[in-house]
Amino acid sequence: MASIGNVNIGAGNPLAVICGPCVIESRDHTLRMADALGKVCSKLEIPMVFKASFDKANRSSVDSFRGPGLEKGCDILLEVRRELGYAVTTDIHGPDQAATVAKHVDCLQIPAFLCRQTDLLVAAAQTGSCVNVKKGQFMSPEEMENAVYKVSSVGNSNVLLTERGTFFGYNRLVNDMTSVPKMKRYAPVVFDVTHSCQQPGGLGTSTGGAREFVETLTSAAVAVGTDALFLEVHDNPPQAKSDATTQWPLEAFQTLMEKCLRLREALT
Repeated sequence: MASIGNVNIGAGNPLAVICGPCVIESRDHTLRMADALGKVCSKLEIPMVFKASFDKANRSSVDSFRGPGLEKGCDILLEVRRELGYAVTTDIHGPDQAATVAKHVDCLQIPAFLCRQTDLLVAAAQTGSCVNVKKGQFMSPEEMENAVYKVSSVGNSNVLLTERGTFFGYNRLVNDMTSVPKMKRYAPVVFDVTHSCQQPGGLGTSTGGAREFVETLTSAAVAVGTDALFLEVHDNPPQAKSDATTQWPLEAFQTLMEKCLRLREALT
């Protein structure tokens, strides 16, 4: 089992959701999204962890919006945590960010492209926070045991693994659903639905995607026993400043979550 604030993820616990906009676009938008998502999850009794990035360091183009930066972004995330009372996660990109960010959030997320970076994983683990390691698109499920060991090697067993697709040629991802039970041998598993629908770099200077497959992949992930879902959600996806092609509409979030709960109940 892994714990993010007051949210427990893993065997014996209800399906959880990690959700929020891809990037912090503004303080007001972030707080508004956290409040709206939290109300839906509270109504459905789904444990929720709020997610938004203070910096999108791997955008396709150098001209793309990256976010407010570490200091301002962490202050906004801390406000979500303290004022609204939700568990919070965000991603870090270098070992030097770990200790500072851990003071503001409940879980440090390791981006997929950085999942093999030993110094980053160890620095995140040494904060004592939960560490969520996204499986690289170039990694097999079995190789992620090494990532778990890097975190636990410094005495931190509070770790999650996230499935988010595997490269299949250029600008395309596919999901091997057997990766969920395979990685559950090492840690509780999160299924990243919206990033699995991406077409990395598919629009040249930005990432493309196929949002229409979000429901399909969500159902498949629940069916194979994922412990939690990861969904980027936006109140106006076409106008989102990052991942506009794959973020799930806020207005459709409750319906999707209700479907997940019905499916999970039918399978238990």
